[in-house]
Amino acid sequence: MKHLAFISLCMLSSVLFSQNIAVLKYQGGGDWYGNPTALPNLIKFCNNNIKTKINLKPETVEAGSPDIFQYPFIHMTGHGNVFFNEDDATNLRNYLVSGGFLHIDDNYGMKPYITEELKKVFPNTELVEIPANHKIFNTAYSFPDGLPKIHEHDGKRPQAIGIFFETRLVLLFTFESDLGDGWEDQVVHNDTEDVREKALKMGANIIKYAFEN
Repeated sequence: MKHLAFISLCMLSSVLFSQNIAVLKYQGGGDWYGNPTALPNLIKFCNNNIKTKINLKPETVEAGSPDIFQYPFIHMTGHGNVFFNEDDATNLRNYLVSGGFLHIDDNYGMKPYITEELKKVFPNTELVEIPANHKIFNTAYSFPDGLPKIHEHDGKRPQAIGIFFETRLVLLFTFESDLGDGWEDQVVHNDTEDVREKALKMGANIIKYAFEN
């Protein structure tokens, strides 16, 4: 318990002064490094539009590393397999319950793996759908219908599902939306400006929520 309290104190003291964000590197063979232009573009958008001061180059942090506690916001993406060992799961849980925030954006094909691995992080907590009236959809920009659809794969509706610790949303999993694709350089997916703007505005909402809650 003393060790957890010390970690929590370190986490709180660091996030109070940090607006930097990081990409989560995980085991299992999935492409954790996908969408390389996504976060830099989202950071520029946030710095220009919601008055953040985030380092323009996001860091990379491993799931089991104590360095994770330096970042109030961690982003995770990929198409395939994800694996958390016991140390990864414990570290992620300590990070989230101490004030951190994890956004997982399914780049298509990630859901069956991440939902199983999250049971290691929060074994007694289920992923639940986030209602459209939650403040994450209205903190900087208004999304009255909830998560926007950015890329079409198989006709399913976009879903924002997550995990709450006490009353705080600590983990957001965006599924059937592909926000990260919408954040990438326009030439990557040839998205219209309207589509890219929706993705960036939703991303800004997530960043703002993570920094303020």
